[in-house]
Formats: sequence, C-alpha cells, structure tokens
Amino acid sequence: MTEDLDKLVSQVRRDILRMVHTVNSGHPGGSLGCVEFFVSLYKRVLETESNSNSKDIFILSNGHISPVYYSTLARCGYFDIKELNTFRKINSRLQGHPTNHDGLPGINISSGSLGQGVSVGLGIALSKKINNDPSLVYVLTGDGELQEGQNWEAFMYASANKVDNIIVTVDHNGQQIDGSTEDVLDIGNLKEKFKSFGWEVLEVDNGNSLDNIYEALKIAKESSKKGKPIAILMNTVMGNGVDFMMHTHEWHGKAPNDDQLEIALNQNPETLGDY
Repeated sequence: MTEDLDKLVSQVRRDILRMVHTVNSGHPGGSLGCVEFFVSLYKRVLETESNSNSKDIFILSNGHISPVYYSTLARCGYFDIKELNTFRKINSRLQGHPTNHDGLPGINISSGSLGQGVSVGLGIALSKKINNDPSLVYVLTGDGELQEGQNWEAFMYASANKVDNIIVTVDHNGQQIDGSTEDVLDIGNLKEKFKSFGWEVLEVDNGNSLDNIYEALKIAKESSKKGKPIAILMNTVMGNGVDFMMHTHEWHGKAPNDDQLEIALNQNPETLGDY
C-alpha cells in the first residue's frame, strides 16, 4: 500500500503544479506541503461510504490550498480527473476557494474566509452527537490562520462542552503570505496553548511522512470520544517536493513559469497519468 500511496503523492504534486501554472494563479506552497496529509486522510482514514447515513466529514478551513483538495478528490474518484483542467476558470466548479453551491462532490462547505472552519466543524460535530452519529469530523487549518481570534473562541467552546468527536489538524509550516508566522505575528507554543485550552494534543515531527501522519490520525481516531477534542500539530515544509519552493513563503501564492514547471515536474515523476 505504501508504494501505491507514494505514487499518488507524486501525482497529486504534479496536478497541483499544472493546475496553478495553467491559469498563472493559485497557492502551490501550502498545497504541496499538505499532500501527504490529504492522501493519508482520504485513502486510509476517512469513512465516507455514500450508502451510509453515518459518515466522516472533512472541512478544509484554509481553503486557499484548494489545488491539493481538488486533486485528491479527483484521484479518489469523487469527480472526473479531467475537470482539474477547469481550475480557477470562469463557471468552473473548481474555484480558488472551495464552494459547494455547484454541487462539487466531496465539498461540504464553502471555505477560505480564514478562521471559520473550526467553528463550522464544531457545529457539525455537535449535530452528530445530538443524533447519536458515531462518525467523526476532521478539520484542517493553517498555523497562520490561527492568528484569527475566532479559532480560540471555538477551541475554548469545544473543550468546555466536551465536543470529543472532532479532530483538528494544524498545518504547522511556519510560513504565511507576508513572511514567517514568527515575524508576522508570533503564535507562540501551540502545543502548550492547546493543552491550556483543554485539548488532547498530538504532534507530528514530520508531517510530510505518510507513515507519520497516518499514525497520528490513527491514534487521534482511537482517542476520540473520551471527553476531549483532539488537535494534531503537523509540522510540514511549505512547497515540499519541489526544491526551489521549499522553506519559503515566496511560493505561498505564486505560480511557476514554464521553465520552473518543467523543473518541478521532473522532480515528481508521473505515476498515474496526467489529466
């Protein structure tokens, strides 16, 4: 299975690069850094059988990394891979931030207004508890996004009300659009902050390892429904898999040119067929 997932990781990276390059618009940095998370989540963790009244829900709070979301959904069969060609084009269902008004399969909410995803996830999680639904809610947020105050109201509410069927993963890459999170607005020690807010905390030293992120998600799932909400601090590298995009905020929202695309694609071999 690991070999197959490695191939999928490489292909998703290619999709991200080509999608952003085609329209000279989008956010490759954070998308590339979260590929292993999305592949692990959708191929090994989420329970989303369409014939079940009870299914896990995923919320992408930092919606600007939609390229990795769309590619993963398409590669997992939610919609035709060829639709990736329409990314950010007029009348496309694949806009820069995910929207659900056009009925794109796999998209549960419109997102990208930073700071709101955890609150939405809490609402869904509470609804599941009221309806005795045993499935879970997963939310992905970014570390720069945690500079938004609404997140901390949500974190406080979750622990105070024992919302223990939600798992929030933080993409902790230390970068945001204007520079490092430390320079823009230092968010401090997230592990200690989550603990002080009453959350169970797991930390992934290498969030770009399929095995490491899967193990964390597995433990989080096993630890759920025990009275505390769960946070996973996932240390990743922005631009992972493309050497000239890594460890810098400069590729947060910039598309590669033709020459840069060729270099990046050569670092990530085609494995499942480009769209």
